[in-house]
Amino acid sequence: MILGTPLSSNATKILLLGSGELGKEFIIECQRLGIECIAVDSYQNAPAMQVAHRSYVIDMKDKEALKYVLEREVPDFIVPEIEAINTDMLIEIEEFGYTVVPKAFATKLTMDREGIRRLASEQLNIPTAKYQFATTLEELKEAVNNVGTPCIVKPIMSSSGKGQSKINNNSNEEIEKAWNYANEGARGKGNKVIIEEFINFDYEITLLTARCNGNTYFCPPIGHIQKNGDYIESWQPHPLSNEMLEKAQEIAKKITTVLGGNGLFGVELFVKGNEIIFNEVSPRPHDTGMVTMVTQNINEFEIHLRCILGMPIDIKLLNYGASAVIKSNIYKYSPQYDISQAVNVPDTKIRLFGKPLAKIGRRMGVALATGSSIEEAREKAKKCANSVVIK
Repeated sequence: MILGTPLSSNATKILLLGSGELGKEFIIECQRLGIECIAVDSYQNAPAMQVAHRSYVIDMKDKEALKYVLEREVPDFIVPEIEAINTDMLIEIEEFGYTVVPKAFATKLTMDREGIRRLASEQLNIPTAKYQFATTLEELKEAVNNVGTPCIVKPIMSSSGKGQSKINNNSNEEIEKAWNYANEGARGKGNKVIIEEFINFDYEITLLTARCNGNTYFCPPIGHIQKNGDYIESWQPHPLSNEMLEKAQEIAKKITTVLGGNGLFGVELFVKGNEIIFNEVSPRPHDTGMVTMVTQNINEFEIHLRCILGMPIDIKLLNYGASAVIKSNIYKYSPQYDISQAVNVPDTKIRLFGKPLAKIGRRMGVALATGSSIEEAREKAKKCANSVVIK
């Protein structure tokens, strides 16, 4: 386990594909170990670019552009952070000798809702919502009829709820609206969508699952609330009985073992009665897991890095904690943030992502809080987040 000196010939280099807020925190952890960091995204001055040694602006679906950056940098590790990447290229470069985190196969499969859903349901027999796929509006109408309403329609490749909508009845108008919205919000090529049975779950959790040197580790479960597929609040630990926790861990271990590689996975699960139902899995730190920056001895970003480097993993819960998203209600380049009131909320921290453009509904930061109970932490986090004024 030898690390070099950044900006020198013996540097240990990590190339981050996608440079959002999760990538920013990951690079901060890399910088603490003197790792040379290169951030890539489709727009300039993305959050992770602001803390990296170098950055590139390219279309990561463009094979030649991606190849150019790789050949120029020759990184030790390639760490995908978003879905809009040419995953076939990642498989090619892994075969050539590059290390993709956690693996190119895992990245390709998890960034495609069709691939991961078929793996979970049809190969591993993990409980999932009833689902179908459609590539045309007519196929969507048929699928909605088969799955039943209400149901959820999503692009097979997207993030943060983009393109996701709920169909409450099978009227042509509502189905066509969902079809158009899914295609507008899709990342990558093609117009295939997934139609999922709407599950009236009791609650949903994220089980952060770490794989390192053939071993599997779990963070305490994280409860969260999503709105239109985008997370707005999370807390840790979410109370689960030992029986339900074992079920959740069994599912998470089963699917991450097949995906393979070293790294952190965010496994999303629905809980309904005594059932644990698989929803999705991300091959990287999870947005709901930002709460671990105030709850655990090692947060999800450091865990991801430790897995990559083969370092020991020893996860301890230190506090009850919660996170609440700071969203913009304006459209503005180079926004400003009035945090005068927010900083007075006790036991809280503010993380502003530094995104160069504020859009209505866009996630611009997060408030983190600790408390003597989950309820107290959640109230503090929400109060802090709501006190930040973007202008």
